[in-house]
Amino acid sequence: MSDGHAGTDEPARTESSEAGREYDPTAAHSFPDERVNEVLDLIETDEEIEAYLEAQNVNAVTRKGYNDHGPKHIKIVRHRALCLYDLLKRGGVEFNGASENGLEEADEAVIIALAATLHDIGHVVHRDDHAYYSIPLASDLLDRVLPGFYDIADAVRVKGEVLHAILCHHTEETPLTTEAGVVRIADALDMERGRSRIPYEKGGRGINTLSSQAIRSVNLREGDGRPVLVEIEMTDAAGVYQVDELLKAKVVGSRLEDHLRIVAVNTHEDDDQLVERIEL
Repeated sequence: MSDGHAGTDEPARTESSEAGREYDPTAAHSFPDERVNEVLDLIETDEEIEAYLEAQNVNAVTRKGYNDHGPKHIKIVRHRALCLYDLLKRGGVEFNGASENGLEEADEAVIIALAATLHDIGHVVHRDDHAYYSIPLASDLLDRVLPGFYDIADAVRVKGEVLHAILCHHTEETPLTTEAGVVRIADALDMERGRSRIPYEKGGRGINTLSSQAIRSVNLREGDGRPVLVEIEMTDAAGVYQVDELLKAKVVGSRLEDHLRIVAVNTHEDDDQLVERIEL
């Protein structure tokens, strides 16, 4: 399977209008993208994976009242992860997961995309400790999906890297690879008000729901001095919880602390405004 950087012998590709928010397979990227695009074609239409993504919202939202952890959350996390990865690659950041396991550069994005897709399926067992329940469930899915793209040895290596990133998306385990760090941070970058739509409409008013309602937009851009600038627009001081507690906790120990600049601005015009701007 060949993998080359876009723009060599392929038709010219344009920048996505949602650059920094949505991964566009047809756009030019800073990494070999053919392999991950083929994997995405499969996992985005896989009936079993889709069933898991729907089912994992029951314990999280219906029974526990947490923010959305279903298909919409997964799609956002996968898009943000690949956009973050693209910016980091453009900025010259080195990734160690695939390379240290004897895999190719093209496999870095595959690891990130698969881990971002499957990181929350453990919710079908229980919200508590869901990262650990995700491991055996994701393992079974990977055993079915990966042989379509890899020989036995490489499938085992990719599987191990994906499972590592899944386990480390929560804060209990420390990422040992840059790929895992990307997934960990991308999970926290789904903080916009749409994330809390379901529990908010059902009357949920916990800090996760209220703080998410305060986040208007999250954008990833090429930074000045650092590879990535994360711009967060919030309309209420409650959004500080999403930034200073949830996102900051995911960034610490991610292996990417020195490559990100995170700026949050409160755009709500109010004489009683408590927070105008915070920077991590």
